[in-house]
Order: sequence, then structure tokens, then C-alpha cells
Amino acid sequence: MAAAQLPTLDGTAPHARGVVHLGVPYAERSGRTLHLQVLWPPLEDEDSPATFPTVVYVQGSGWREQMLGRTLLELGELARRGYVVAVVEHRPSVVAPFPAQVADARTAVAFLREHAATYRVDPARMVLAGDSSGGHTAVMAVLTDGDPAYCDEPTAEPLGLRAVVDLSGPTDIAHLDPDPTSTAHTAPDSPEGLLLGGVDVRENPDRAAAATPMTHVRPASEVTLPPLLILHGDADDVVPFEHSVLLHDALRDAGHRVTLYRLAGAGHGTGGFWAPATLDVVDDFLRAATA
Repeated sequence: MAAAQLPTLDGTAPHARGVVHLGVPYAERSGRTLHLQVLWPPLEDEDSPATFPTVVYVQGSGWREQMLGRTLLELGELARRGYVVAVVEHRPSVVAPFPAQVADARTAVAFLREHAATYRVDPARMVLAGDSSGGHTAVMAVLTDGDPAYCDEPTAEPLGLRAVVDLSGPTDIAHLDPDPTSTAHTAPDSPEGLLLGGVDVRENPDRAAAATPMTHVRPASEVTLPPLLILHGDADDVVPFEHSVLLHDALRDAGHRVTLYRLAGAGHGTGGFWAPATLDVVDDFLRAATA
């Protein structure tokens, strides 16, 4: 066949190449190497020193072993919109109970700030986000900022975040079961029981309170928090929607900036969390916070 007869496409269109750095080690904790998965926005010039607002994302897992690739495709849509996205591996609760996960998130933020140029991070425009247990971890990291009990770093520098995004995070750790006789969230081997060290949640109210975000909410006259965006499905049968209402109301009543979106008909991480309209809401929030 003659070349002139071959099907032909335009090959001159510019191409912006996205880059994913897999398995970036950021800390050694409890005999484990912890990693980040770092996604860059599409770059027309890979030699450019450009940096970008950065979403540090804690993948939910019931505080257990994480499947770090679970939302990479969805998070890639955030990267396409102009953000560096770094997915945080934390220690699972069976290796190190609470607050190890919070401390690991803090360490990841500090690592990215220290290596900002390498990973195209704008250290002045960093956001912490997460879904489910990862949302809980993100919120707890911000609410306990400055408390050495929730940090593994020898010098606990402030997180310096511009915003927080919480997708379906549990908040009232002692009251995840609508049925008070249920053990699904209270037994020692439940996600919450393991988070607290393999104990019965109902028999350890002090530990449960320490892991409950509302416990750590202080008035805006005492502490300045970055704005918080919460999204939660009202058909969530794992973490009741009311958990986000409790956190929203506690923050609002304390004078902090918080917005809660109800995703009608959405379950736990299912439904429209990554739909274009929802991503538009998240994108608008992030752009305003990191402007």
C-alpha cells in the first residue's frame, strides 16, 4: 500500500506529559518503610522549574493496610486540573495504633515541604485530604497541629496548610453503630477497636475521645484553622452522614470556616464523589484556598 493511501492523523498537536512517581520513601517507622505515590499535572515543558498547589491525600482503609492505588485514577483527574497529588502510606493500626496514622500524615507533609523542588510542590499552597479513615486522619492532623503527642518529628513545625478536604470521614469514634448492641465498630478486632490498640471501644471511652475530632475543636479565638470542605453521602451505611454533621456543627459553632455538602443517594465512597460536578466543587474550593 502506498503511503499516501494510509489512514492519517494529525501528529503535530502539543502534548503535555503527566508523570507519576511510584513508591517514594518518606519515612522509616515501626520497622517499615513508608511511601508516597506522587502525581504531577501534565507538563508541556518537563525542564520547567514550575511548582503547583499540592494535595496530600490519605487513602482510606479502616486505618488498616492501605490499597494505595485504589483512587489513583480518580486523583489523576485532580492532577489534570493543575495539582500535584501525593498519596500517603501510613502505618496500619495492627502495626501501630492511633495516633500513628496522624503522625505519619504530618511526617509526609514535612517531607514534601523539605523536598518541594524535587516533586514540584509549592510549599506555600499545600492541602491535606482523605477519604473515610483517611478523612479522619486528615482532620485529626489539623486539629492537633502543634501537639507533640500527635507528631513523630523531633521539632513539630506547624503544618502550614491552606485547606482540608474530608470525604466521608468518621468522627464520633465511640458511636459508629446505630444499634447500641452491635459490635461491628466496637469489638477489639473492629477497625475502631484496632485503631485504639485492639480494645473494646465501649470499655475505653478516654481512648475513643482522644481519637474523636470534636474533642480537639477549640474556639477560633484560640486557634486559626484552614478552611475545611466536607463531602458525605446520605446513604452511607458504613459511616453515617450524621458524623459529618457533628463535625461541621462543632467547627461552625467554634467560629471556623467549614462547608458540608450532602451527596444525595451516595454510599460510602460510592456514587458521585468523583463525578465532574463534585470535582468542580472541590476544585473551586481548592483554588480559592490556594490563591
